[in-house]
Amino acid sequence: MSESMGLIRWRRRFASSKFARALRTPLGIIGGVFVVFWVVMAIFGPQIEPYDPLSQQFGRLQAPNSTNWFGTDQVGRDILSRVIASARVSLPVAFVIVALSVAIGSFIGALAGYLGKAFDEIIMRLTDIVFAFPSIILAMIISASLGPGVRNAIIALLLVCWPSYARIVRSMVLTLKSSEFVISGRLMGRSVLSSLFVDVLPNVMTSILVLGFTDFGGAVLMVASLSFLGLGVLPPSPDWGTMVQEGMNNFSAWWIALFPGIAILTLVIGVNFVGDALQDSLDLQNSTERA
Repeated sequence: MSESMGLIRWRRRFASSKFARALRTPLGIIGGVFVVFWVVMAIFGPQIEPYDPLSQQFGRLQAPNSTNWFGTDQVGRDILSRVIASARVSLPVAFVIVALSVAIGSFIGALAGYLGKAFDEIIMRLTDIVFAFPSIILAMIISASLGPGVRNAIIALLLVCWPSYARIVRSMVLTLKSSEFVISGRLMGRSVLSSLFVDVLPNVMTSILVLGFTDFGGAVLMVASLSFLGLGVLPPSPDWGTMVQEGMNNFSAWWIALFPGIAILTLVIGVNFVGDALQDSLDLQNSTERA
């Protein structure tokens, strides 16, 4: 009985949350369908894939047919199986990049805004240096310096992505640190770190998490871009960016690049739709509170 009551309370709390309200909008519904679809592909891919994505058991460059719905590539691998298997790489890698960027950037930005002075100046100059270059170009330079591979691609994209969160959190903290509840907490004896984690960060994390969800699509694109250039996921491991690059070398076999391109498109559009819906919901709530 207590478990069922707890489940009912959780459902009511979720139904009234900003996330649930955002998912009830047209953009949220469409985006949510795309996101859930690819999350399911990433989790249950091995059970869904019709064939081994690394097996070269079919004829080369076969067009889509009843056996291979998405056709085969230049060495006889099933494209559909490789598109599904790529989700198990792209989604976790993008999630790690965004999660670490949010955690590192938020903490450093909060410290910069709260402490100010020399530490703030150093952090802001570092972010200025990063923002002076296009993100993908800087990621390419770092990844090429470290060498190709998933781990080095994550490091490169992390170094590129965290400054944006640091700058945003810093601006929010500068506004919040003079608030009465923050000052009251410091007068009660809270340390700098305790005040940051208890009073400041909880009041900025909703906006940062919404931004992080929106940036997830950008992370997927950048991972695919590095793989396309040979700096990310390396063959024979399946990856959407690598598959698009292989399709560029076989223009007559249009299906090699088309289907992984559609996969990237639907996932990025889905994430952006849900992120926009969450942002609209957050803006509406903020405007209501101000009124």
